[in-house]
Amino acid sequence: MKLVFFDAHEDDAKQLATALPDVEAVTVSETVQDQITQAADAEIISVFVTSEITADMLPKMPQLKLIVARSAGVDHIDMEACAKRGIVVTNVPHYGERTVAEHAFALILALSRKIFQSYERTEKMNFDREGLMGFDLSGKTLGVIGTGNIGRNVITIGLGFGMKVLAFDVSPDKELAKERDFTYAETLEELLAASDVVTLHVPYLESTHHLINKERLEQIKPGALLVNTARGGLIDTEALLWALQEKKLAGAGLDVLEEEHDTYDRIEFLSQDTHQTNDLMTMLRNHVLVARTDVIITPHNAFNSKEAVQRIFDTSVANISSYVAGSPQNVVEAK
Repeated sequence: MKLVFFDAHEDDAKQLATALPDVEAVTVSETVQDQITQAADAEIISVFVTSEITADMLPKMPQLKLIVARSAGVDHIDMEACAKRGIVVTNVPHYGERTVAEHAFALILALSRKIFQSYERTEKMNFDREGLMGFDLSGKTLGVIGTGNIGRNVITIGLGFGMKVLAFDVSPDKELAKERDFTYAETLEELLAASDVVTLHVPYLESTHHLINKERLEQIKPGALLVNTARGGLIDTEALLWALQEKKLAGAGLDVLEEEHDTYDRIEFLSQDTHQTNDLMTMLRNHVLVARTDVIITPHNAFNSKEAVQRIFDTSVANISSYVAGSPQNVVEAK
């Protein structure tokens, strides 16, 4: 059985040979869309979120039976097309709940204490503190949108900083709120109006596309911070830029962007001729965000700790082994 392991790191080949001795494993550092010919005869492929699998790509992999996503989310995979072809998709549901929560707070602290501006200034041997005054997190209200595994860890950290926590979720866990001593808002608008810091921890679905749009940003507490370590499409980029320009927001911390695969590669942006105009405009606005001093952007790196990456690898290997043994685990169904 042949496995092609896309988006691979240099030590993945050695680990795969040890963990899956009966599987012919090929590692490819590029994405599946860039090196799809490598999987022409593969029965299994494994991909990270940087690899996008569309319906038109599947016929080019006629032997494919299993896609092992090395992520919790699978919005980079056309699940309906996979289901029609009988292709099983697995994910890694638990790997970095605390890891991503810590990164969210790293962004919050960097914004609230103006760490980036301070670093940039002292790098130039300028030790003037003018304009670098931040604010304490203790006593401020933290708005947590989504109280799943990551959101719960964010709540715990926020409470540890002495913050008041206001949460919103379509399925509120009242027992959790009682146990952790936080409050659920009745509406998202209520949370936005009351929170000094808003952080997003919901999946990217059709119903959550542009969850944070101009209408909602108009209702946000003036001077709030907005943090997104979930998915770029949760925020309307044009609306975010407007809110920053109008000082509705004091800053934003973003580990994810709309159209981020193209935005991160300026050469591809300049040479790309296949995107629709709306996509190009989003990419251009993302470039404007990168240049702003009130925005901190990290390259979809919230998951990237040694421990979390190892958990992702171990679970992915277990997903492959269980499938080969005839009892697939962590299967994601098309919705």
